[in-house]
Amino acid sequence: MDTGDRLLTPGEVAALFRVDPKTVTRWAAAGRIGSIRTPGGHRRFRESEVRALLEGEGMLDESEDVANRPRNAGPAPAGGPGPANAGLY
Repeated sequence: MDTGDRLLTPGEVAALFRVDPKTVTRWAAAGRIGSIRTPGGHRRFRESEVRALLEGEGMLDESEDVANRPRNAGPAPAGGPGPANAGLY
């Protein structure tokens, strides 16, 4: 790891992208943004990678998903007849 690269928390990344911190965590889990795990299990993000993503040079490419959906329409359909936990309640 580049020792000069600052590590950002999900909250700091979320503020830069103007999204909820949970969204940043989901991006990391989906492999859309690289993350590092601390010994305590928390995610941290390299500032250089986050800046590259902000400038459009990275792998975070959900613009196609978002561009074709109305704003505030909720997540894209997962495929299938309904929520996976529909029969649990």
